[in-house]
Amino acid sequence: MAKKLKITVVGGGPGGLYFSILTKKAIPDCEIDVYERNKPDDSFGFGVVFSDETLGEFLKKDMPSYELIRSKFAYWDDIIIARDGQQVSSAGNGFCGCSRKTLLQLLHLRCEQEGVRLHFETNIENLEPFKDSDVIVACDGISSTIRSQFEDHFGTQIQLKKNKFVWMGSTKPLDAFTYFFKKTPMGTVAAHTYQYEEGRSTWIFECAPETWEKLGFDAYDEKDTTQKLEALFQDELEGHALITNKSHWRQFPHVTNTNWYKDNIVLLGDAKATAHYSIGSGTKLAMECAIALSDAIVAHPEAITTAFESYEKTRRNTVEMIQYAANVSLDWFENMDRHIQHDFYQFAFGCMTRSKKVTYENLRIRDTSFTDKVLQEFNSNVKNQNVALSTVNMPAAFTPFKLRDLVLQNRIVMSPMGQYTAIDGVVNNWHFQHYTSRAIGGLGLILTEMTAISETGRITLGCAGIYTKEQVHEWKKITNFIHQYTSCKIGIQLGHSGRKGATKKPWETEELKEKWNVLSASAIPFTENTSVPKEMDTEDMHEITEQFIQATKNAHEAGFDMIELQAHHGFLLASFLSPLTNIRTDEYGGSIINRMRFPLHIFHAIRAVFPIEKPISVRISATDWTENGITEEDVIYIANAFKKAGADIINVSTGNTVANQKPLTGRMWQTPFSDTIRNMVAIPTITAGYIQDIDQINTILLNGRADLVALGRPLLLDPYFVRNAQAYEGFQDQEIPNPYLMGVSHLYPLKGSERKQTEAMKKALKPKSNKKS
Repeated sequence: MAKKLKITVVGGGPGGLYFSILTKKAIPDCEIDVYERNKPDDSFGFGVVFSDETLGEFLKKDMPSYELIRSKFAYWDDIIIARDGQQVSSAGNGFCGCSRKTLLQLLHLRCEQEGVRLHFETNIENLEPFKDSDVIVACDGISSTIRSQFEDHFGTQIQLKKNKFVWMGSTKPLDAFTYFFKKTPMGTVAAHTYQYEEGRSTWIFECAPETWEKLGFDAYDEKDTTQKLEALFQDELEGHALITNKSHWRQFPHVTNTNWYKDNIVLLGDAKATAHYSIGSGTKLAMECAIALSDAIVAHPEAITTAFESYEKTRRNTVEMIQYAANVSLDWFENMDRHIQHDFYQFAFGCMTRSKKVTYENLRIRDTSFTDKVLQEFNSNVKNQNVALSTVNMPAAFTPFKLRDLVLQNRIVMSPMGQYTAIDGVVNNWHFQHYTSRAIGGLGLILTEMTAISETGRITLGCAGIYTKEQVHEWKKITNFIHQYTSCKIGIQLGHSGRKGATKKPWETEELKEKWNVLSASAIPFTENTSVPKEMDTEDMHEITEQFIQATKNAHEAGFDMIELQAHHGFLLASFLSPLTNIRTDEYGGSIINRMRFPLHIFHAIRAVFPIEKPISVRISATDWTENGITEEDVIYIANAFKKAGADIINVSTGNTVANQKPLTGRMWQTPFSDTIRNMVAIPTITAGYIQDIDQINTILLNGRADLVALGRPLLLDPYFVRNAQAYEGFQDQEIPNPYLMGVSHLYPLKGSERKQTEAMKKALKPKSNKKS
């Protein structure tokens, strides 16, 4: 006879209770005991939030629990963003709120119905009495006692986030999930609010620590906090009172664990991982993980380690994705004072798309009235810049953009991408087709691959240059074709490889046999296998300056519309900017003011000889993705200094400064850095980094994270990305070369049909509404 499975659950929150219900229901003869330190009627907090998707999972797993929860929840379809008297609604979201206390009571009832034993007012700190348990589920909260005993094994990390928040309730009724934003002379205060039962709503107040201090809040004085917040939000509360329940100001703890189990102990809920309240609730995450843990144990009741492995394998990626989205969302709220400067609809759109999971197209499918307001406001601002628009509802990506006298026909840019096929720095037929085909493809701007200012400024033997007459002549063939046959503009990225020079092409296996001497801010090689660079002296600096000046004159002669100065990815100028590559002790090292001195000198030199009507961009790395690298304060100083020197736009990249970097990649992963520079320095920006489709481009532009969007790899195998995107959007107001006009009658219906199919699929995949009829 098989031994009965014995399970001990430490912590009687929703995750532990729901796990117990599901497991006992699936394995009726198992023994499950739940130990909770508090009384049955204790509950700290007010409401919890579930999406239609989560409710759908509850329906599939346990109909009685689903029906009990559904009978008590408050449902809403709209999200409202309100800021100082203005508000806008976005429909089609589908969430419900439920009292946390009521939820616990419903789950208690289901536990009793299934035969789960509940033990209240029992604080478990010692696991010795449970040594005969087959499974111990540690779901005893953020400050888990069980996890803390083995935190070295679990690899626990707890990071307190910056903003201060306090969780309160109110008698104020609400028809929708509402974000209230209040501007004060001391900073912005936000309230995340939703109704969770009749006559009761949750109010989570949040602000920057500097704002919190200036407003004179006290972390533990509930009465003082209540009075101040009621006065600050008196218009929004409309005479209703705030309710407290151990409502003390806190900072959100971001909890992660390298390992989720040890022997017979497994983590669940906040003990395992937390997700910021701005994208839902920790309760939702805990209950979804409870489903996975129960499924794993039911599938492997006699192999618990296998069950734990299955649980972690099934959920880790999802949990980390949720935590990543939560941190991106949290970052938006930590920078409210930066976003509050935006026009109202752009601000509201930024709030709705802050986690990068929701895009313009998602919102348009849900509620076109909301996205129409956002787009019309954006296009109104474009017209205010004295740039003509053909239609009031022109997609953001296809609106023109002006830099000095240069007008781009749209906001889509080709990133510099090394082709490594030049001979002696001279571009050839490969480059001609590479650049001209993408210009015909409808781009607003092409930025060439890094083009060396000297023979020894190349990265590889295949890199392009602009330091000889022959090179200028061949470049001119390309620019002439683009200007004659397309409306695309072309800029050249001028640079010097620095310590990353004299290396093989990316696809070559053998290193160069004859390497040239390389330069850098300091004598630090890029890797242990690359050449040690010479630390530049004043003579080197003078020579490099003269080379940049001549290259700039050559760029103008070659017919380029603009220049981009390469000061990113650890190349020569960038090596001065990062403290990881610049350890000089003279006037070019040390403080960011000193580290900026030589790159700024180069910028002044090229700006002085480039026609005043033509713009110059500077590309920088906004982080080194490793410890002790460039800081946000450094980056703000760098962007400000280039702006004051006459830079027209900053192309914001990241990393590649050192070989041991650890970048956090993902969709649109570099846009937060562009956002920071654009909206703190008040200078236009270009963003790039895993941007794949027109919807993402529109989303980035409409929420004010960048002014231009650069694509790299998507254009390598799709030179007609823009034409396809315009057909997808049904946009025909951009010039198409006459020989290709006949293609419109085929491409536009095809892409229009694909769009309809995509939208139909998105609607079909949208979780079914759980609203009570």
